[in-house]
Amino acid sequence: MAESRSRPMPKFTSLDKLVEFFDTHDMGEYWDDMPEVHFDVDIKRRTHLFAIDEDLAERVTAIARAKKVPSKTLVNDWLQEKVLEQMKTMPQTA
Repeated sequence: MAESRSRPMPKFTSLDKLVEFFDTHDMGEYWDDMPEVHFDVDIKRRTHLFAIDEDLAERVTAIARAKKVPSKTLVNDWLQEKVLEQMKTMPQTA
């Protein structure tokens, strides 16, 4: 059986000290002391990126800044309004 190359895990008095330690040490050296964890990831949202004209982006950013909202919020709100408006004019399909 292969000998483990893991070192004993030091004890830490705070999460900050643990993070600071692993900023300068290889976690692989302490692998055998790491607890096994299980978790589920449930991704419900996706982000879609669309290219827009630079001049338009600058104008949207200026308007968003004036309204004190993030640009992405303003764009999403405007697109939602436009899509709903267009959906009203489209024929209904079964």
